[in-house]
Amino acid sequence: MTSGDSPPAGKGTKLATADPLQTCLTQESCALGVFVPAGLHPATAQRQHLDQLAQAGADLFEVGLPTEDAALDGPVIQAAYHRALRSGNALDHAVRAVEHAASLRPTVVMTYWEPVSRHGPACLARVFADAGADGVMIVDLPAHQTARWHEIARATGLRTPRLIPRTTPDPLLPAAVAGASGWLYAPASTAPTGYRGPLDIPALAGFTQRLRAASPLPVVSGVGISTPALAARVAPLVDAVVIGTPVVRALATDPAQAPDVTAAFAQALRPPTLTETRA
Repeated sequence: MTSGDSPPAGKGTKLATADPLQTCLTQESCALGVFVPAGLHPATAQRQHLDQLAQAGADLFEVGLPTEDAALDGPVIQAAYHRALRSGNALDHAVRAVEHAASLRPTVVMTYWEPVSRHGPACLARVFADAGADGVMIVDLPAHQTARWHEIARATGLRTPRLIPRTTPDPLLPAAVAGASGWLYAPASTAPTGYRGPLDIPALAGFTQRLRAASPLPVVSGVGISTPALAARVAPLVDAVVIGTPVVRALATDPAQAPDVTAAFAQALRPPTLTETRA
């Protein structure tokens, strides 16, 4: 992009910072986040898979803490969580995954409130901060726990990304984004993860504009971005696209295919070089 070019529609001007996560989310091109459920494979294999996904084009990782009731997730991720839980000690597996993922790329833990409540918010925050996580996103954070969680996370140096439902009306947006840090998560679909149908791109564009008007935080999107072609359509609207089910499906059935899946999405988000444009 030359000095006279305008930034892509829906995005603000991006300036890199010294912070790895913010640098990732403020690069000129849309970043690729890859969701990986912790404990799906033994620790050695899990580290190898993370290495391969990073090499294939993952700019950041979301590490999922397994839970029995992943209500916002579809059958592929739910099955991966249940399989991981059968191996026992889900928290230990998640900490090991975060430690390795964070050595490769900026890493945020994705979790539900149930395991946070069960282990204790302060304990969980400290454990993941010590493991190197940049933040923890609680997708179903109860409203009455929000202020307490944000205070605990700040004390441990963790960011608190927030998932904002598209149905949130304008008058409630300031309260919904208050205290969030790291990013705002705008689901590309209102369906559970793993949705493979069409996306309402104009509706997503309108929602991301509303979020940017309410907060200066980067906007990240996932859920239903099932193909590289859809990722390319969402990319101009957001600062990062996160893929989950396509990679998890591969990891669960044929892990050797997961890097190829990741690379295809990374390629879709990468701006063409001058040579490629002229070809």
